[in-house]
Amino acid sequence: MTCFVYLPRMGTIINVAAVIIGSLIGLLINQKLPKKIITIIFQVMGLFTLVLGVSMSLKSEHYLVIIGSLVSGAVIGEWIDLDKYMKRWSEKLKKRLKMGNDKFSDGLITAFLLYCMGTLTILGAIEEGVEGSYDILLMKSLMDGVSSIALASAMGIGVLFSAIPLLVYQGGLTLFSSFIGDHFTDVIINDLSATGGILLIGLGINILEIKSLKILNMIPALVIVVILSYLIY
Repeated sequence: MTCFVYLPRMGTIINVAAVIIGSLIGLLINQKLPKKIITIIFQVMGLFTLVLGVSMSLKSEHYLVIIGSLVSGAVIGEWIDLDKYMKRWSEKLKKRLKMGNDKFSDGLITAFLLYCMGTLTILGAIEEGVEGSYDILLMKSLMDGVSSIALASAMGIGVLFSAIPLLVYQGGLTLFSSFIGDHFTDVIINDLSATGGILLIGLGINILEIKSLKILNMIPALVIVVILSYLIY
């Protein structure tokens, strides 16, 4: 029993450590890279996020459930204004730590969304919570560690502090899965991944500075899509 309580926490701890280490490497590289190199890295990450989002969004054909979840989730998120609270928290953290990075909030939010919207986050948390295994999260940790090098080199130290909401979100999802993981069917996982993919497309648009979208205010859609998929399918 002790082993089971311990194991579900290890995957996320390793993932957080990978993000921290990768971010530190990225920050060291950032000091030696010319601005044009940082800009092109930034653009590559934006394009990669778009491609990843499109790939994930095609995992489900339950379009009515997904659009319903996105619309209702966005309305709820806009009403609560999650984007405002997240930015306010990141700005307070920035001031408390006396950091002058202009992209601190952008780096924190972008990295958090990129690390937490993927299929591997969902599947890894479910595997860890239900089976006590963290093989998927180990693979995700490697990917996030590499991504954090590029992100931190382009967006600064805010990427490093994305490890905090990552720990809360992914750790919470693992704990939640340990209680109800058996109810996560393939249909629910696919619908959840597709919804997360659409949010990643929006994130890619933000990274490329095509248009500023309040992706955080759409996050409640991830909860609603699970509920709708479970009730309907």
